[in-house]
Amino acid sequence: MKKSLGALSLLGVSALLLSGCASGNAGQSAETGDLTVWLVGTDTPQDARDYLKKTFEAENEGWTLTIEEKTWADTADNYVAALSSNDAPDLVEVGNTQSPGFIDQGLFADISDLEADLGGNELLQSFVELGSTDGSLYAAPYYAGSRIVFYSPASYSGAVPTTLEEYVADGIAATTATKSGIYAPGKDWYNALPYVWANGGEIATQDGDTWTGGFSTAGGIAGLEMLQDVYENATIAPADADETDPQVPFCAGEVGFLSAPAWVKWSILAPADDAKAPGCPETAGADLKAFALPGMTAGEVAPVFAGGSNIAVAAKSDAPDKAEAALQIILSEGYQKILAENGLIPALTSFAQFLPDDEITAEAAKAVASSKAVPASPNWSEVESSGVIKDALVKIAQGGDVTAIATELDGQIEAILNK
Repeated sequence: MKKSLGALSLLGVSALLLSGCASGNAGQSAETGDLTVWLVGTDTPQDARDYLKKTFEAENEGWTLTIEEKTWADTADNYVAALSSNDAPDLVEVGNTQSPGFIDQGLFADISDLEADLGGNELLQSFVELGSTDGSLYAAPYYAGSRIVFYSPASYSGAVPTTLEEYVADGIAATTATKSGIYAPGKDWYNALPYVWANGGEIATQDGDTWTGGFSTAGGIAGLEMLQDVYENATIAPADADETDPQVPFCAGEVGFLSAPAWVKWSILAPADDAKAPGCPETAGADLKAFALPGMTAGEVAPVFAGGSNIAVAAKSDAPDKAEAALQIILSEGYQKILAENGLIPALTSFAQFLPDDEITAEAAKAVASSKAVPASPNWSEVESSGVIKDALVKIAQGGDVTAIATELDGQIEAILNK
């Protein structure tokens, strides 16, 4: 945050000099300045960004607000150094699962006093839990989303599968040399988890202070074996690729089923001539449909990854009061309504009324209701950044022994979570 202090009176300067104060700025508030907000990726609509900037600057005379767009790689690689520096941003978006790690390192300010004003019990509670420690809130919910399965009738014309086994079988049947029945790049751990969860497995469970990995349990093995069937028979996606820009192969007609965050709808429906991220509204996206991933029993929805973001005031912000003011705008009805209208699940349950009334949003709501989060451990971010889950999935996609890989993975996860 860049700031300018109001002029000190000559008397004030003299008093400071005579008292031997180390800093002439002590006790002075900034009259003007620029608040820096870091948002990640393109998920936040431009209309919401404009609303935040316009509203903040109107309510805080003499101040400007600058939004800097970061990548998810930045959150893992650069955030800690930036938030630890004396030039830290003021307000930052992080993935919901990353919150405990940043909080544990003391990088976020305590905003418990604001919790009631931000929404209180109407805030998404699973996100509040990930953004809190010892009963204090440090990272507020920003938006949520879950994965649903997109398809185009032009690429898949069969009936919607009613169980996870049918989903895999239909994906295998739809796969050709040039098309993935199910788009499943090997490093996409978000879409791997539902197979484990639906079969009764867990990432890890906690007993007291001890975490135990769950991939090598009976349910974990069953889920990973089902996933290996997908890798080997239902996808042509690279085993060493991740889930970045899934609309690209979808728009190219190379995908039958695409499990992706609900907001990917807007990437698919973006103008085909969009210079930054072209979509395919008149081809694969012309009659876009979606369904919630089915569970093991007909009529059930599989547990899917509870994705989304939290947002926090940096502990080293030199304008925490202004950062809190911007945070209150972000959690306001005006801002959250824009997110909801663009298909993002708002941070407050009362704002769900603003979600679009369409099939895709309805299916996304079903998926959110059955979603699960990762272990709420301050060390979880290290599990993510270490890449151990991605590495294990790549080995499985390459035909490795599932039991051996799962056992090794559990050991790696336990070593990190139990530090």
